[in-house]
Amino acid sequence: MKIRGAASDELQTVRSIFDVAMLRVPDLPTMQLLVAAESDRILGGAAVDLDGDRGRIRAIAVRPRRRGQGIGTAIVEEAIERWDPVVATFDERVTPFYETLDFEIEPVGDGRRRGVYSDG
Repeated sequence: MKIRGAASDELQTVRSIFDVAMLRVPDLPTMQLLVAAESDRILGGAAVDLDGDRGRIRAIAVRPRRRGQGIGTAIVEEAIERWDPVVATFDERVTPFYETLDFEIEPVGDGRRRGVYSDG
């Protein structure tokens, strides 16, 4: 498996993976897209908004049959390599995922959490 930037012709595939995960990202074409690929198959992806060196994860999803195999972790680890800090806002159910990646997490209301990972 390789983590890389998405090619322009892979946008619809990434969008379909987000759709299955019920993640709506209307401005997807304007974001940096990271994908996990095995051969020619996209296994998962992340949409990242950039502000200078800061990366804000707007959505991350993995194909249902490939969840629990470290694919999401590998995508976030690639984001951490590329941007500092990396910020994500997520549902509280996802907190253990970001905790294992050493994000500093705080509640932001309505069952949502904000996580920040920074080397600095």
